[in-house]
Amino acid sequence: MGYLSIADLNDLSEDAFADEVAPLFEGAPGFLRRLAAARPFDSDHAFLATAREVARTMPEADQIELLNAHPPLGADPAEISRASFEEQGYESSEGDDERQPVLEELSMLNEVYEGRFGFRYVVFVAGRPLSAMGPLMEAAMRNDRPAELARGIDEVIDVAADRLGQLRGDYPDRDEGG
Repeated sequence: MGYLSIADLNDLSEDAFADEVAPLFEGAPGFLRRLAAARPFDSDHAFLATAREVARTMPEADQIELLNAHPPLGADPAEISRASFEEQGYESSEGDDERQPVLEELSMLNEVYEGRFGFRYVVFVAGRPLSAMGPLMEAAMRNDRPAELARGIDEVIDVAADRLGQLRGDYPDRDEGG
């Protein structure tokens, strides 16, 4: 996204705005169009609060598109964004021999989760190892579909808040607006 100020983001065309903020959300054109139309924003906090509200209130098909824009946990590192690569810990010292069983478990859990809910599991990894994600996915599978859709949407915004904070050199409170 670069380091564009909120004022600069507000001044962009809708398409340019969507292109600029897409890395925060891994894409999702329906969501990005709605977010662009919700401008202007007064601050990063207002941007994130609006993003959360837009995501929570848009049609379910667009919510699912937003969730499915994120790569599955444990996805092939060659096929994910740089941000997801770093967030999922592919730069860690954990070797392939230790990582492979975790990746296989996550692949199986992703398949079960998506079969149950009809959308991808998204979680704000927050520097936790991939091996810690399996129990979180298993717990999420005890939720009903509406609760899980809402949880996933909030996690997408938490990921975006963290990414924006890293780009800005600070870390906005992930719970603001949520």
